[in-house]
Amino acid sequence: MTDPLPPGPAPIPPPDRYQIERINSLYDVFAPAAPASWRGRLADRLRAILARVLFRQREFNAAVADHINRNDVVAIAAHHASATTVAWVHDTVRFALDRVESQIDEMRRHQEALAAWERRSHDAVTSLAGTHEELRAAVGVLQRATQTLKREMMRLAEAGPGPPADAAPVAAPAPAQMSGLDSHTYVGFEDQFRGSPEDIRARVAEYLPLFHGSQDVLDIGCGRGEFLALLRDQGVTSRGVDLNGAMVDVCREQGLDAEQADALAYLRAQPDGSLGGIFAAQVVEHLEPRYLTALLDTAFDKLRPGAPIVLETINPACWFAFFESYIRDITHVRPLHPDTLKYLMIANGFQHVDIRYRSPYPEHEKLQPLAPHASLGAAVDTLNANVERLNRLLFTWLDYAAIGRRA
Repeated sequence: MTDPLPPGPAPIPPPDRYQIERINSLYDVFAPAAPASWRGRLADRLRAILARVLFRQREFNAAVADHINRNDVVAIAAHHASATTVAWVHDTVRFALDRVESQIDEMRRHQEALAAWERRSHDAVTSLAGTHEELRAAVGVLQRATQTLKREMMRLAEAGPGPPADAAPVAAPAPAQMSGLDSHTYVGFEDQFRGSPEDIRARVAEYLPLFHGSQDVLDIGCGRGEFLALLRDQGVTSRGVDLNGAMVDVCREQGLDAEQADALAYLRAQPDGSLGGIFAAQVVEHLEPRYLTALLDTAFDKLRPGAPIVLETINPACWFAFFESYIRDITHVRPLHPDTLKYLMIANGFQHVDIRYRSPYPEHEKLQPLAPHASLGAAVDTLNANVERLNRLLFTWLDYAAIGRRA
C-alpha cells in the first residue's frame, strides 16, 4: 500500500476589512462637518479655504486609498498563496524523492542478490566445464585404446597361430627412438596440450610457401596429418611417417598417405635424391643426439639439390616455453637451443640455414616497465633495464624453426 500524498495548500484567509474601511473613511481630511455652532461654521469656512489651497493633497490621499482598495488585498493574498504553494511543492518533491530513494535501495538490494547468484552460477559452470573436459579426455583415451586393441586383435588374427610351445623364444625388438606413451594415450595428450587440429593447421600453414612447387615431401612425425592435408590442398604430393599407430590411423581416415615407421629407418630405405622436401614439427626434441645427427646426415643424402628442410621445435631459450611446454611432455629427450640446431644442420651439409622464431609471448602478460618518476630518479632506468633483460630471458618466442636447403 502506497503512502498518501501530502495535503495541498491551505485556503487563503479573507483580507482585513476593518483597516480597509478605516482608510476609506479618513483619506478625505477636508470633509465638512455638520455646522452646529458658530465655531463649526468657522471651521467649515477655514476647511473650505484650505481645501482650495491643498486640493493636491486630497487627490493624493484619494489615489492612495484607491490603490490600496484595488491592489493591496490581492497582493497580500497572492503572496500568501505563493508561499503556501511553494511549501506544498517542496513537500511533494520531498515525498517523491523519498519514494525514489526507497525504490533505488530496493533495486540495489535486488542487484546485489542477482550478482551473488551470478557468481555462484559462474563457479558452478566453471566447475562443470572442468569436469566435462576431464570426462571428455578420459573418454577420448578410452576410445583410442579400444581402437588400438581392435587393430592389434586384427593383426594377430591375420598372422595366424603363434609358434609351438617348445619353440625357442624370440628376442623382443629394441624400443624405437620416439616411442613413449601408449599410442592412444599420446593422441589424447596432443589434443589437450598441443592444441586442436584446427589450431595446429593454422600454425603450420606459414611454412607452406617454403614448399611451393615441391613434390614428394616427407612429413616426419606427421601426427594427425595437419601439414599433410595443407600440402594436399596446395597440390603438393607428400607422405608422412609416425611411430604412433593411432596418429597414423587418424591420417588414413582423412585419405592421407601415412605409414607407421621409424623415421631414420624409413629415410635409409629411400633412394638418394628422391625427396623434394622434409618437414618435422615438434619432433627433434624427442631424439637422442646421436640419432638426431644420423637423421640429419641421412636426410641430406635423400633430398634433391635445393630442396628445403624445416625443423620446428620448442624454444628453450625462452624460460617460459621450457618450463611450461618442454618439461610437460615426458617423451621429450633433450631441448635444442636455436644455435645448436643451426650448427648441427650446417655441419651436416645444409646451406642458407636460418632460424625463424614464432609464437610470440603476449606483450600484455610480460613484465611492465615503470613510468619515469622524479622522486626515484635514475633508479627507474635501472629497474626498467632489468625488466627488459628479464623479458628477453623469460618471455620471448615460444617456438622456432631451423630452415635450410640441400646444397
